[in-house]
Amino acid sequence: MTIIGRQLLNDFVYKDASVRSWIQSWLADVDAVKWRGPLDIRKRYAKVSFLSYNVAILDVKGSDCKLEVQVAYNTGIIIVKWTGPDAKHNGRL
Repeated sequence: MTIIGRQLLNDFVYKDASVRSWIQSWLADVDAVKWRGPLDIRKRYAKVSFLSYNVAILDVKGSDCKLEVQVAYNTGIIIVKWTGPDAKHNGRL
């Protein structure tokens, strides 16, 4: 899949180095797959949450941080919308 917004991920890792291995693993995963729908994401990431407009929220580093992405399944594009601490994400909803 193609990822748009890698700079947000780089900034996230720069601010919190403890998420580096999770982010690197996630990038390797999505570079190697073609998600066809939310079920494909759930098979790999059991604790993922879904919102409308194909937005997925993944737990990073347990539940300490979140990664919010929007997935265009038909085109194979993932847009990184937001990364950061769980407490700040809860304020976004």
